[in-house]
Amino acid sequence: MAKYTEDDIKSLDWKEHIRLRPGMYIGKLGDGTSADDGVYILLKEAMDNSIDEYVMGFGKEIHVTIDEENRCEVRDFGRGIPLGKLMDCAAKINTGAKYDSEAFKKSVGLNGVGIKAVNALSGFFEIQAWRDGQTKAIEFSKGNVVSEMKRARKDASENGTRIAFDVDKTIFPEKTGFKAAFVEKMCRYYAFLNPGLVVVYNGQKFKSKDGLLDLLKEEMEEGPLYPPVHISGKDIEISFSHKVSGAENYYTFVNGQHTTQGGTHLLAFREAVVKVLRDFYKKNYDATDIRAGIEAAVSIRVEEPVFESQTKTKLGSSTVSPDGETVRTFMLNFLKEELDNYLHKHKNVAEEIQKRILTAEKERTALKGIKKMARERARKAKIHNKKLRDCRVHLSSKKNKRREESTIFITEGDSASGSITKSRDVETQAVFSLRGKPLNSFGLTRKVVYENEEFNLLQHALDIEDGLESLRYQNVVVATDADVDGMHIRLLLLTFFLQFFPELVRDGHVFILQTPLFRVRNKKETFYCYDEEERLAAVAKCGKAAEITRFKGLGEISPDEFAFMIGDDMRLDPVKYEEGKSIKDMLTFYMGKNTPDRQGFIIENLRVDVDSAEVA
Repeated sequence: MAKYTEDDIKSLDWKEHIRLRPGMYIGKLGDGTSADDGVYILLKEAMDNSIDEYVMGFGKEIHVTIDEENRCEVRDFGRGIPLGKLMDCAAKINTGAKYDSEAFKKSVGLNGVGIKAVNALSGFFEIQAWRDGQTKAIEFSKGNVVSEMKRARKDASENGTRIAFDVDKTIFPEKTGFKAAFVEKMCRYYAFLNPGLVVVYNGQKFKSKDGLLDLLKEEMEEGPLYPPVHISGKDIEISFSHKVSGAENYYTFVNGQHTTQGGTHLLAFREAVVKVLRDFYKKNYDATDIRAGIEAAVSIRVEEPVFESQTKTKLGSSTVSPDGETVRTFMLNFLKEELDNYLHKHKNVAEEIQKRILTAEKERTALKGIKKMARERARKAKIHNKKLRDCRVHLSSKKNKRREESTIFITEGDSASGSITKSRDVETQAVFSLRGKPLNSFGLTRKVVYENEEFNLLQHALDIEDGLESLRYQNVVVATDADVDGMHIRLLLLTFFLQFFPELVRDGHVFILQTPLFRVRNKKETFYCYDEEERLAAVAKCGKAAEITRFKGLGEISPDEFAFMIGDDMRLDPVKYEEGKSIKDMLTFYMGKNTPDRQGFIIENLRVDVDSAEVA
């Protein structure tokens, strides 16, 4: 056994620890093609300090610039970091002004880590401040000082702070960049959350007059059934309306931070809106009927918020202030007064909400008998269904360290599912086998989820009938053949998810399994190639003795080969839909009865590979 001595105990300085464990600070090290990639956390950290300045009443504009080389610059016009503390704020961990709640009472970045993380993970990082006719700047690389103004210089520029950085390509993927749509959304949200603030991104201005009301109007994919309710008070703002159909959908924020995974404030709102509406109508309506089709934006400000991770996507705080008032009580008291008053003043809105509740109640009652039969079928299926090979660890296994690895593969036919089943990790990987092409569910009501045996069994396998709170798998992976039929099955499954469980896609749980098109090998080495470029590279490595196999379907791939495909080297493509696109419009175009329109789209976008004479 290896010896365990004093020499094995190591202490890392601030930048070494951030660079060694970047995931602790910024989440995943993606290349910028996904909205939750760490590069956007870096940009957010640079902007958050500027937002906090605005909230405290200083600086009405924030300028964000990203050039063609993906260098980011954030310039605000607040008070500017005190020049003598510029080095400490950029390169001394746990240093900041936000420990004193009088200076920054309700800010997001409380621990003095954010800007240091940007510094440590950037190949180039520069921070500059202007105060009262003087300026000072320091340049870093990977957290190390490159150059520094030892003394402040005279400069007549407006007070404020500028941060510029290039991410370190030795840590991030070489092709890392920023997607304009994601940056624009970030800037829009900052404007919505801070009415009156002007955010200028590459010359484009974002400004909001009505805050979360503007956000909701922009984000709602369907027209609201009634003019959205918009109420606000000290440290809280809420806007909501109902849609004709669809699941609950929420946009939640704490101290200006977009909490994409919700938290205690979301739970409090969902509970409080039910109680207040029950009291207003003096009817004990079912909670699911009250919230059916609701779309809401909720923002609160709390002192010393506690988040469940450094990336701050889920609020864990149970209180809103040091005096101990709970988030639950704060939310309920606010809605009791403000929402109740609003509904008494706007009788038409109150009537429309009640109509929507009664419609949901009627739909639920109509489904009751079907649900009962479907549940009975699902109960029997748990015992007898050979289509689901379950795993032992699930996302709902709260105390299991591997719960985040839980994955279900949805396969096409028994041959593919058989190979995956033999090669899977039985602890964390489950397999659900389809009989063939599922039903095109576009335009159908939720009734089809219960009447169609395959959809019903899939819904129960995922345990998402009543929302994602009980979702059994972190990753829902569509594993179909890389041919036309496989693509069609993918589209039908995605239509099902987007039609009835859009939050499953929105929250990043759905993926497509990449499967190799070729196997290239000689007597010494085997390569699995996912495209033509990889095939050519593998042939070059294997030489003249290269044996090339073209995979036609997953059923042809042996369990041993599947072990590679779904192991540590598994390639998954996340399913995402473009920001600002309406799900309804998107499904109507791709899955509706507008065949001529789709045909024209295909013809216009047809691409022919002249070298191989293949059509893509």
